[in-house]
Amino acid sequence: MGLFSRRRKFSADTGGLGATLIALRLDEGDVAPSHSTVVVFNAGGHARRVAAGKVSCEQGETVFCFHPGPYTVDVTPFASAPEWGLRLRFVVDAANPRVTQQRFDLYLYSETAGRLELADFSAAVEMALQAELAQGALELPPCTTLEEWHAFRAGLNQLMYTRYGVTVDDCVPVDLGDQIDYATILQTRAQQAAEAERVRFIATEAAKAVQSDLAPAAAPAVSTPAAIEPTLHTATPAAAAAAGKAKTNAPGAQSRATSATASPATPCLGRESDVALPSDAAVSRQPAGRTPSGAAYVRATATTAEQDARALRRLFLELPALGSGLRLLTLPDGLPIFQQHQAVLLRLGMAALNVNTMPSLAWAAPDQPLSVAGQARRVAQTMIAQSALDEAWSLLARLQLADPQQWPALLDEADRICTNLETGLSLRRIAQLERMEPSL
Repeated sequence: MGLFSRRRKFSADTGGLGATLIALRLDEGDVAPSHSTVVVFNAGGHARRVAAGKVSCEQGETVFCFHPGPYTVDVTPFASAPEWGLRLRFVVDAANPRVTQQRFDLYLYSETAGRLELADFSAAVEMALQAELAQGALELPPCTTLEEWHAFRAGLNQLMYTRYGVTVDDCVPVDLGDQIDYATILQTRAQQAAEAERVRFIATEAAKAVQSDLAPAAAPAVSTPAAIEPTLHTATPAAAAAAGKAKTNAPGAQSRATSATASPATPCLGRESDVALPSDAAVSRQPAGRTPSGAAYVRATATTAEQDARALRRLFLELPALGSGLRLLTLPDGLPIFQQHQAVLLRLGMAALNVNTMPSLAWAAPDQPLSVAGQARRVAQTMIAQSALDEAWSLLARLQLADPQQWPALLDEADRICTNLETGLSLRRIAQLERMEPSL
């Protein structure tokens, strides 16, 4: 009758590994395919690579397996020109014995939750490339000569290896005009803008409703649209471009065209859903003067807490690795360069200490919860610090290829990035409590 039969554990789905799936997390007893590489992280985040086979891990360890590739993706360098792209062919190299932790292993542990799909990784690469080109950190000229193309390729290769730990084997221009529908892209962008405005309005009204229930009747309203705005997943140009690049002749094109609201800060943490709020029909049915229920506020707060926790986790794990990469650079001759370099290292170390002692999101003091507006402000400052971290990785890639004449300008850029990082972390720590005047 099966009364004493032991239930079998479902094994991890490794289908598509090496084609549409780059890496996935394994549990105790799962079997990694023979063509994959297994990475084991201990409780302290230190990684070691072992041979493929049946997974056996100790308590507190996390196991990932990945396929080295090669993989081929099409990315759009400029969001305003989606008909022209670059076809990248990249691989995950073997372990480098000269470093204590591989960059791709750190990327898996810091920014990947469960599964790393090729489509998600392609969107992350596209956003990083567009950000570099928009800021002028990487130049993509018409490339009428081989020297111009080789200069761009060198910067792109270094960015991919420093930021993600992958090596670009080939990069060629490609015409995507027959694979995209520009009218659909424009329509998707308009729908995303309208959806973002709708979600912003509903979340603001829900926060006001909860605040009015919790706060005294005479307390002033503290929730404003500007304060609650950081809790929402707004569409970015890169996300819109990723949605519009869905091929009309490929399977799943409709789903890729509509799921373009991934988090811009952590695009490879799985496809996050937007804030679960009532639909358009539900909103239109609400009588005038009534606000949505507190469930929308609870979901928005949960999403805010997840964003804050993931960003702080990235800062906690990656700031020491970033400082180690900066220490390994070969400095040009001269005392001023050395002094500025040491100042940057000191500021990064103090920022890491600031992250390690960061207060909780939901509490202004041990006995006083933080308001919704205060939590939104804290999350906004955490996102600023995370953006500075991404810029710092890009700057490290440029410093590794820089000439001695370029170092002063790049160190000035490092000063700006450190200032943004310090400002975001310091404002994240501040509770911004309301002033209470003494009374008799």
